[in-house]
Amino acid sequence: MKQLFDDVSFKCSKLVTKNYSTSFSLAVHMLSPSIRNAIYSIYGFVRFADEIVDSFHGFDKENLIDDFEKEYYKAIDSGISLNPILNSFQHTVKEYNITDDLIQSFLKSMKLDLIKSDYNNKEEYNEYIYGSADVVGLMCLKVFVKGNTDRYEQLKYEAMRLGSAFQKVNFLRDLKDDNLVLNRNYFPGVDLNSFDEKVKTAIIKEIEDDFAIAYKGLVKLPIEAKFGVYTAFVYYKKLLKKLKNTPYHEIGNSRIRVSNYTKAGLLAQSFVTYKLNLV
Repeated sequence: MKQLFDDVSFKCSKLVTKNYSTSFSLAVHMLSPSIRNAIYSIYGFVRFADEIVDSFHGFDKENLIDDFEKEYYKAIDSGISLNPILNSFQHTVKEYNITDDLIQSFLKSMKLDLIKSDYNNKEEYNEYIYGSADVVGLMCLKVFVKGNTDRYEQLKYEAMRLGSAFQKVNFLRDLKDDNLVLNRNYFPGVDLNSFDEKVKTAIIKEIEDDFAIAYKGLVKLPIEAKFGVYTAFVYYKKLLKKLKNTPYHEIGNSRIRVSNYTKAGLLAQSFVTYKLNLV
């Protein structure tokens, strides 16, 4: 009956994805059914770690993230965990040869959120983004190429730039909450007091460059993954466009969103573009 427990574990990861991110859940649903569970399991793992450091106020976050890490490695060693999120993730790690350096880089960035408030230079900023976002893209790429090392290396750089683009859009959208609620400033030398239209324009240009490079890799993805990744790409490009058209002081005062109606339109647009072989 172990298979039943594994099936339930993957369903738990899917449930986490659907409840924490409707946008990402929609994109995953556009992937081939053969790889959806693996991507759900990756999201479940990274989401729980992120929730520990971002949301579990009033609890010992350091102990919680340490325990989460220890339980993950126990799952890797034994091939099972009674935590269904870790159980599904360890299956995906083994099946698709997700290397431990990616896991460690991710956990390092999560732990930085417990002790570090400001990123004072590009080196610190890039290191954090690599661990918090780029490696998540690389984990997904391992699944997309089914563990094929050569194809992974060919698409690695563009996958990292896509992860960077997504993360930087999130930073810009969440500028107010990161600064006032979590006391974090990710953009070097930028907080709510120094954020202005010139700073906003420079950040958006940086993100647009990331997207341009990421697209070159997106079009080379296997057929099982391309439409799902393109759906996420289009959504984040739309969110960036909305941020670009929003005055800087409004970004600093509220969280910019894309409505569900607009998301549905973007999905339809993406589907037509994909079916016409324009991506």
